[in-house]
Amino acid sequence: MKKALKVGLGAFAGLVSAAVVATGALAANLNGAGGTAIYPVLSVWAQDYQKKTGNQINYQAIGSGGGIQQIESKTVDFANSDKPLLHPDLVKNHIMQFPQVIISIVPVVHLPGIKPGELVIDGPTLANIYLGKITKWNDPAIRKLNPKVPLPNMAILTVHRSDGSGTTFNFTNYLGKVSPEWKSQVGSDTSVSWPTGIGGKGNAGVAGSVQQTVGSIGYVEYAYVMQNHLTYMDMINASGARVTPTMEAFQTAAANADFSKVQDFYLILTDQPGAGSWPITAATYMLMRTDYAPARNKEVLKFLNWALKDGQGDAKKLDYVPFPDTVVKQIEAAWTSELHAWP
Repeated sequence: MKKALKVGLGAFAGLVSAAVVATGALAANLNGAGGTAIYPVLSVWAQDYQKKTGNQINYQAIGSGGGIQQIESKTVDFANSDKPLLHPDLVKNHIMQFPQVIISIVPVVHLPGIKPGELVIDGPTLANIYLGKITKWNDPAIRKLNPKVPLPNMAILTVHRSDGSGTTFNFTNYLGKVSPEWKSQVGSDTSVSWPTGIGGKGNAGVAGSVQQTVGSIGYVEYAYVMQNHLTYMDMINASGARVTPTMEAFQTAAANADFSKVQDFYLILTDQPGAGSWPITAATYMLMRTDYAPARNKEVLKFLNWALKDGQGDAKKLDYVPFPDTVVKQIEAAWTSELHAWP
């Protein structure tokens, strides 16, 4: 797993090429842009797909907000967003969306002597930290949750995303569900007016800031936790149980994803019930234009269909949750009806 991630997270500045240059005049050259949460597995998919087909996938990991802007302006073949779009926005901009994989968002800290999983946090306390109401690591609310952990008398520095981010959308959506004050004062979106802290660009930027700053707390997709050897926190979930960020916990939360009853695959998966559920999971979405030529979209769908099926092993290795065959069939049916490009 570490080897694959090391390849996948090599660079985030500017255009990130997710595969080596393809050879052969008939090879497709596809361009995408969007969220950084999916990038670790997307880069591995692209490399494997290039070896199999000779087709090159170039992907700009610029955040969900940037991906939405680029697909709306027709500058890419596909985009990715961890925030699903509402039906009126999809229709207005001639876009369809479908889920590609389940991601998981994890709070991380940098504290002397604290090991991964040693600290636990609940939603209200996490919200109060980001609201600036809890400013010290030995605050009574944190000590109550961690009575046996030697917490330092140290200031808390919150780290958040500086770019338009679907990871931020889901993180702030969760905070709004567990804190009425957060919901009314800050709200949920790809970009919000943060009460405190500093910003980092992309999941990689937040991970880097936490690594470099003693006393900090941030939130990142789980693959970045593993790649950067960050100190993650356990969480208290909606059922009141303490859970550790594991594939089992992510899968338990993801099991509640029923796309058959919603329009445009629109689902928010934060704060799911179940004693074993991780509190902050999300479907990450691919966005494609319905007004592109079917032949153009079909080349993209060949890659994304391959990733949905043959790429499941890579997804699991990097602790993403792939979708079952029933959901894949729903996605393929949508391609046929909305893009007229499948099979």
